[in-house]
Amino acid sequence: MTRHIEVVPHNPHWSEQFEQEVDELTAVFGEEIVAAHHIGSTAIPGIVAKPIIDILLEVRDIGRIDAFNEEMRARGYLPKGAFGIPGRRFFIKGTEESRTHHIHVFQAGDAEFRRHLTFRDYLRAHRDEAQAYSCLKLELAQRFPHDIEGYMAGKDAFIKEIERRAEAWDSTRDRTGHR
Repeated sequence: MTRHIEVVPHNPHWSEQFEQEVDELTAVFGEEIVAAHHIGSTAIPGIVAKPIIDILLEVRDIGRIDAFNEEMRARGYLPKGAFGIPGRRFFIKGTEESRTHHIHVFQAGDAEFRRHLTFRDYLRAHRDEAQAYSCLKLELAQRFPHDIEGYMAGKDAFIKEIERRAEAWDSTRDRTGHR
């Protein structure tokens, strides 16, 4: 079975769903969690998103996370290992075809962790670019309704450009996250 690519208008309840899932993850990982962040398009008000909540967990020791795989399975998650990003542990809640959450786990201080947050914060602060991303996602979902690889490839150049701009923008902010 293939995944159906669906993007929907922003749902204000996504932030509540994030909070509820963090409570669930805290019950699993406990003191390993340093911080949890809502990332991805569901964390950016006003844009369309696949209705999947992306959660970024910062943990004390990434080497300990695999020990929680069975408990994560018992709670409906599929452990996916690094899933293409060295130093990450990735989990999906649901099935390969139908999922509700993505959990991205990185050790505190990992550069990939910062990249995800900077991308989110940049689009929250730059509404025009967030809207351009939203329009691109709508177009790609229509063009590739059953082809996640085509959908992702269609976003790649845009995402890389936003990441470049976001990194430059982030370097101008002070440590409290303000310009």
